[in-house]
Amino acid sequence: MSAGAASLLVEPVPKLLGHLAVPGDKSISHRAVLLGAIGDGETRITGFGRSADTEATIAAVRACGVEVYEHGHETLRVFGKGLRGLAQPGTAIDCGNAGTLVRLFAGILAGQAWKEFELTGDESLSARPMGRVADPLALMGAGIETNDGRLPLGIQGRPLRAISYRLPVASAQVKSAILLAGLYATDGETTVVEPAPTRDHTERMLETAGARITRRPESVTVWPAERLSLGEVEVPGDFSSAAPFLVAATLVPGSELHLHGVNLNPRRTGLLAILERMGARIISYNRRAIGGEPGGDLEVHAAPLVGTTVGADEVPLAIDELPLVALAAACARGRTVVTGAGELRAKETDRIEATVDALRALGVRARAREDGFEVTGVPGRLRGGRMASGGDHRLAMLGAVAGLVSGEGVRVGAADAVGVSFPGFFEMLAELRRTSAVEQPDRR
Repeated sequence: MSAGAASLLVEPVPKLLGHLAVPGDKSISHRAVLLGAIGDGETRITGFGRSADTEATIAAVRACGVEVYEHGHETLRVFGKGLRGLAQPGTAIDCGNAGTLVRLFAGILAGQAWKEFELTGDESLSARPMGRVADPLALMGAGIETNDGRLPLGIQGRPLRAISYRLPVASAQVKSAILLAGLYATDGETTVVEPAPTRDHTERMLETAGARITRRPESVTVWPAERLSLGEVEVPGDFSSAAPFLVAATLVPGSELHLHGVNLNPRRTGLLAILERMGARIISYNRRAIGGEPGGDLEVHAAPLVGTTVGADEVPLAIDELPLVALAAACARGRTVVTGAGELRAKETDRIEATVDALRALGVRARAREDGFEVTGVPGRLRGGRMASGGDHRLAMLGAVAGLVSGEGVRVGAADAVGVSFPGFFEMLAELRRTSAVEQPDRR
């Protein structure tokens, strides 16, 4: 790999061999800091997934008077202010590029009665829709102002009322915001009905902290709380950070890769089902609970793939990995179609158009649909070339994997965007490249 001005050349590899432990789960790291901030006493977080997004969450709770002590890179001590004890900051809270932060924190701040807050973000976050979280919070009685459905988000905390709310679009972030606001309701339980199951990290962590939660196949209910206490939180490895390595090892012939301590929550691992349907050889072993979440290790071997169809029911379980599905499809035999993924258009970029544009630049036959994409694959290595990430961390990682499996290498524009979720991604990739050159497969 070699760097250029705002770009990085990722060259092909003969094979990928070795063992990896990816950083802590970003989604769980956000939630641990936020719930620790409104908990009673100290919350100790180990395995914290440090990134630009999660750093923004630390800064946000500090702005509201919460003490956060950092011990090394992966351990935090958060001293909570209690459910209603957050301070009103003197300035706007900058959420950077963190969509999880801005939406979940909005649910908490809505319940800080008679205090006012303003949430802002960078250019990318400011372009993303906030009405989807503002509308249900307003129904609960919060004072909410947006800039035509975008940031900045003005919040006047008030006593809240319980609601039953059917999500128009499956979204773990919006679900979580409503559930967190439901902790402050004064008149009973709050229920969120989902059109499709989404990641359930908030529900799991609220239960651990002592909240009363009822989970059903299509809905979740929370009751008002008097106090929360998390205590210790062990954060498992981030499946979304493991995903680029899973896809790379599947596509590079002769590869055998082990990833250890990964979050295997079934509401996060839709990529595994998709890849296995395409013919991938991925085995989970050493299954165990990690911080209240299903976890374990993954062993992946290179395998030829065939095209598949991904429908709307699978999309919420693999939403962050769908660009990688498109890349896998480019190297598979036959056509792959993804539908029901219109939510990708509301990410850091329009990920449908950005993914298709990136693959076309590398010689792939791909076409955008209104709610997804179609890819006609050709088994073997991609041609390679140049592609733009648009400053989107998921697209930058896609470009890196494309470089590994290409014939000529791929120069990725704005490759440093990976810092949003995985600052050490290229360093880990470089180390894997070095160890793969000398390591023999583990035949245990």
